[in-house]
Amino acid sequence: MIALKSKLWPSFSRSLSTLSRVNVSMQRSVFTGQCLRQAASAVQQEPLVRCVEEGGIRTVILNNTKKRNALSLPMLESLKEAITRDVDSQDLMVIVLRSSGPVFSAGHDLKELRTEEGRDYHRKVFERCTEVMKLVQDIPVPVIAEIRGLATAAGCQLVATCDIAIASENAKFATPGVNIGVFCHTPGIAVARSIPRKAALLMLFTGQPITAQDALVHGLVSKVVPDDCLEEETMAIAKKIASNSRPVTAMGKSFFYRQVAMDRDSAYSTGEEMMLHNLRLRDSQEGINAFLQKRQPNWSHDGNAEE
Repeated sequence: MIALKSKLWPSFSRSLSTLSRVNVSMQRSVFTGQCLRQAASAVQQEPLVRCVEEGGIRTVILNNTKKRNALSLPMLESLKEAITRDVDSQDLMVIVLRSSGPVFSAGHDLKELRTEEGRDYHRKVFERCTEVMKLVQDIPVPVIAEIRGLATAAGCQLVATCDIAIASENAKFATPGVNIGVFCHTPGIAVARSIPRKAALLMLFTGQPITAQDALVHGLVSKVVPDDCLEEETMAIAKKIASNSRPVTAMGKSFFYRQVAMDRDSAYSTGEEMMLHNLRLRDSQEGINAFLQKRQPNWSHDGNAEE
């Protein structure tokens, strides 16, 4: 019996050793799988939009490089929240809109526009997009687009909608929907209000991209700078805006968009009243006195008119 045990023990021992190695291997596999799932979860949980706020400047970053920062419905929802959050706070002076990755925005997510998504979903996408575009111009603080790379379709619409647009030399702009059978109807609204009709229709009918320099000539962007100077130049402009009186800037932005839709005489008549109202602001009188006294103004950022 003892002899039989001595013969069986080496085989039994080898089996235990093999089983132990298999168990360790399985544990490693489970651990590796958990790590991979956690990593995947982390990637999935990466926000579509990131925000950084400092010195009255909110930088909103489109953050879905995998989908070329497409303006999907979730992205539009995130963008709306980022733009409107605490928008009436005196601490917020200007918003900078920038993107991560080599593409500013490729426009709508085409996967959302397939028939199987349904007409109601499509309507919601376009309604939310229109809402965001209108908000950019309706909120009281200026919005600056900082464009690196390609801005197409609704991405180009977003650039055209912003109050100021600073582009790098490598930026390009296009409304290419016609080439895939979906004309850029809504992007064309913003583009046609930013550049001459002939230039807008050339973009809309051909879908071909234009360079940053062409965009500057036509008025789609405010300024073109070398790629390595883009962020510096954009922030310099943002800081200059942030150094002014918030209610004065807000009043000016609101009236600008109102008057461009008016006839000349109505614009002048309304503009006169706006000038009179502006003079009643505390910061208006502070600014005039500071200029006459050759000192820097001390803004109150109080939007109430003096009695």
